[in-house]
Amino acid sequence: MVMKTKTRHRDKGFSLIELLIVVAIILIVAAIAIPNLMRARMSAHESSAAASIRTISTAEVSYASTFPTVGYTALSSLGGATPCTPSITTGCFVDSVLSSGTKEGYNFTVTPGGASGGINASYTSLASPSALNGSGSRSFCSDQSGVIYFNPNALTCSATNNVLQ
Repeated sequence: MVMKTKTRHRDKGFSLIELLIVVAIILIVAAIAIPNLMRARMSAHESSAAASIRTISTAEVSYASTFPTVGYTALSSLGGATPCTPSITTGCFVDSVLSSGTKEGYNFTVTPGGASGGINASYTSLASPSALNGSGSRSFCSDQSGVIYFNPNALTCSATNNVLQ
């Protein structure tokens, strides 16, 4: 007499429970990683803004030396289209992206002032995040002294704020 053994036939692949566990693990890892990624991105934007304020400060000094009858100028006059031809309206000291006023999640403005005899003897530059606590959490500013200041959790900045070391 021959006994038949009952064999179980199992389909190859993953069960629904196994797939749900894998998806849950992926979601947990993403929940941990995404906030750190956003903080790193915001920190990179802030570093870029501080460096851009330094670039603007250097460009303003160069512009005032090149065009002494004007003195300091607005941000749009510091740059120009590529290729750039230096003139009073296009100084060619910064790139066209920065001179447009928006770069890496920050808005940049430069206000010349202290006009004496038609020559601007001072300026203030400001870098403020496009979205506070989104693209950055600090604003940066500088003036003709060349010192860079920052103001945490604000869209404004002045020479009375913290000095960037």
